[in-house]
Formats: sequence, structure tokens, C-alpha cells
Amino acid sequence: MRLSPEQVGLLAGRRRRTPGLRREEVAQLAHVGVSWYTLLEQGRALHPSSQVLQSIADALQLTPDERQHLFLLANQHHFVETETSPEQVSPALRRVLEGLDPMPAYIMGRRWDFLAWNTTAEQVLLLSTPMPPYDSNAVWRMFANPLSRQLYHPKWKQVAQKVLAEFRAESAYYADEEWFKRLIADLQRVSPEFRAWWPRYDVRGRSDSLKEIEHPLLGRLVFEHTTLQVPTQPELKIMIYTPFPETATLEKLQQLGDRGVAVGTG
Repeated sequence: MRLSPEQVGLLAGRRRRTPGLRREEVAQLAHVGVSWYTLLEQGRALHPSSQVLQSIADALQLTPDERQHLFLLANQHHFVETETSPEQVSPALRRVLEGLDPMPAYIMGRRWDFLAWNTTAEQVLLLSTPMPPYDSNAVWRMFANPLSRQLYHPKWKQVAQKVLAEFRAESAYYADEEWFKRLIADLQRVSPEFRAWWPRYDVRGRSDSLKEIEHPLLGRLVFEHTTLQVPTQPELKIMIYTPFPETATLEKLQQLGDRGVAVGTG
């Protein structure tokens, strides 16, 4: 261990054979038993709670990446410091979005909020259109925004059910968070379809798919939709809409030219 006793407020005491903290010191800092912690270090079949893992991570002053690795080793795949680690889109990722024009592309966060998008995504998906109180939330815009029914006509029902099933699959990660509870309550209040479908508990994972959009100016657009995950920020996902071959989609997008804003942000 690279930490010294002095770094964590302990006395170093007599000379040590090896640098770092002793097991009993880590156990003391993490408020767990020494025998139990020894078994944990030895790889015994223990099942520590997330609270205990948090205490150990705090005691060892682990970095976010190291904490994530600790939780993965313990088969607890969800560890995100949601309140203390706000989602940010780096300048490099924004340049990626710009470089993808004229293909629509945007970045979505763990709450399913649109965080950034390029010019074509704004012009095709109309992401800047206000839709309070969750202007940037993809699920809210799908169910509460009448424009979504026009964009995905005549397949809005199928698209909305797919979005809801994917959102439900990921909701286990944040079902106890207050923002999630508020969003679900508001969606049930404003959308009869959401109110009817949410109790079904349909789930599905993300996958590449075909997207058809009925744009008010350009007419029918057909895309292959691909989701990429950002390795350094796995809660961020890059959504890319590639014009489907043998359709007029690419030509229609090129007609948009340089109209609109550059890269938007929610």
C-alpha cells in the first residue's frame, strides 16, 4: 500500500519491515474487524456490502478509477458518485461531435439527459425546443413532447416502448435517487402511455437499430443508430445516427448546409 500511517493520521510507531499500512490499521480506519479484513484480503468468499466497500475505499484514499475497480472485484458493478461527480463533456468529445457532421450525434448522460450535440442533431431532432421541467431528458421528451409523435410517426408507439424498456433496464442503478422518483411521478402524471406501460417492467439492453424520422422539412429520414460508451466516463454515451444506404437521407442532410448553431449543450 502506498499510504503511510502519517497520511491517514496514525502514528508510525517502530520501524516497519515494509512501507504502507498494516492490515489492522486499514481495518481500524474502515471500521471493520481485523480477522474479517484479513479474510477479505486473502480472497475468501465474503460478500461485503457497498457501505463496507465505501469505508475501505475511503480508508485507502482510492481514486475514482480504483474505487470502480474495487467494486467490480466484489461483483458490485454499479458504483457512480452521482452527486459529487457532475457529468461533464470534455472539449475533445465536443470536437468529436463536430467532426461527425453531417451525421446527427449527441452525448447522453446517466440520467438520460442530452448533454451536448452537433449541428445536424439539433436540426433533425430539435433538441433545443423547450420542454419544461425536464428540457434535456430523453424519456421526458419522448412521452411529454407532442413533437416526438410527429418525428417518429407512424411508429411512435414502437419507438417509445423501446426507449422505455431500455430506460427501465438501466433504472436499477438509480431507482432510489430522488430525481428518478420525481421524473417517474411526473411522467405518470402527463402521459397515459407511460402510466400504462411503466408497470409492465419491460426491459431490454441497448443495441444498434434502424431509426426512421419524419422530419417536418426534410421528410422521411432513415438512420442506423449506434451507441458508443466513453471509456474514461462510462456514464456518458455517444449516440450516432448514420444515414442508411440506398436512401436519400444523406443528400437531405447535406441540404441543411450551415444553418443553425454549432454544438449545443443542455
